[in-house]
Formats: sequence, structure tokens, C-alpha cells
Amino acid sequence: MESFVSKVLDEVDIQILDLMQKEAQLSNAELARRVNLSPPATHARVKRLESEGFIERQVAILNQEKLGFDLLCFVFMSTNIHQAEQLEVLEKALSSMPEVLECHCLTGEYDYLLKVANKDRKELESFIRKLNKLGIARIQTSLALREIKYSTVLPIGDK
Repeated sequence: MESFVSKVLDEVDIQILDLMQKEAQLSNAELARRVNLSPPATHARVKRLESEGFIERQVAILNQEKLGFDLLCFVFMSTNIHQAEQLEVLEKALSSMPEVLECHCLTGEYDYLLKVANKDRKELESFIRKLNKLGIARIQTSLALREIKYSTVLPIGDK
């Protein structure tokens, strides 16, 4: 991790970030105890890390299956759109779709990869129809049969 980040963040900052990404529900007092700082000093560091953009947001990660989202799909898309303004409109439309969990612009055979959560096949069909209305040239959908690993934890604390 000898990079720009290591010049901006010290070891305590890295510890704070690592603890927060693994256990976001920790109180400030407990976080302070674990990094051996006072609670006010820890709070100030967390606020600085937020203001500098190292912490984007804190969220609860929900159980998709328990909430009835039985179809997790990966949708590969190609488009014939090349004008910046039209691509911006397309990407804004994709970003606004609640069933799209992630959207990535790719190199290679496909232009975009979407991670999509649907409750059933009917919802998936409806979603694909929405994509077709956007003028997508090619769509390939793969259904996830089971999840082997899911994580939002970056390996910043591992050495």
C-alpha cells in the first residue's frame, strides 16, 4: 500500500477505515478504544475521512433472499451509441433504475455490465423490456445460481 494513499493516511486512519468497513455499527467510543485514541480524536478523524471522500457513506446491507429478490442477474449490454450526450442519457437512465445494483462501463466485447436484483422472472422480463426501449443493440443475461462470495470490504488492513 505504498502509494499516494499511504502518504495521505497514517496507520491509525487505515485502522479506522478497516474497522468501519467491517463493523460500521461500532460506536465512536468502541472505535476509539480499538485504535487507542480518545473518542474526540477518533471522531475528528472520522469526520476528516468523510470530508476528504475516503468514506462515501455508511449503509445497512440487506439480505436479498429474505426480502424476496430471488433472481440476481448479470446483464451484459452492447450499444451502438457513440455520442457523448446520448451515452450520458443512457447512463443516467441506467443509474435511475432501482433494480440495477451496479453498472460498469467495460472494455472488450460488451459496453456495460449490470448487476440486477429481481423478485421473479416476470420482473426480469419487464426490466429487459425497459432496456430494449433504451436502444440497446445486444443484451446477454446470466442468472446467478448461488453466491460463493459477496463482500464490500477492500483489503486495506491486510498485509
